[in-house]
Amino acid sequence: MSLSIRNQIPGTVTAVAPGEVMATVKVRLDGGQELTAAITLEAVKDLGLAEGSAVRAMVKSTEVALATGRVAGVSIRNQLPGTVSEVATGGAMATVKVAVDGGQHLTAAITRDAVTDLGLAAGSPVVALVKATEVALATA
Repeated sequence: MSLSIRNQIPGTVTAVAPGEVMATVKVRLDGGQELTAAITLEAVKDLGLAEGSAVRAMVKSTEVALATGRVAGVSIRNQLPGTVSEVATGGAMATVKVAVDGGQHLTAAITRDAVTDLGLAAGSPVVALVKATEVALATA
């Protein structure tokens, strides 16, 4: 199956914490960084997720925010440090490719104004921010 989701990073489940309807699933990405996904219990069961399961974490580029450093006092669980590898700007929007984990990349779709305000260019250190509820998982 082909998907339009640009961000697809392989990893391994390290923990599953079930709730009544939802579960949080911790995934160690192949490069060592950790990502948290909040998915339904039904999805956990359907995918057969357990500690040690190989998965692919997927995030739409429109759901990736960027900051110039770690952000304190926010509920966003995933803060992945990285380095901008490419910036492509259009009239109003831009795509920013960030090397985050052992050769893996995340693409963020942000406004052109945000690129300017943050001073983003190839080589800029950034932190990719992704809410746990915006991380989808697929079995590898």
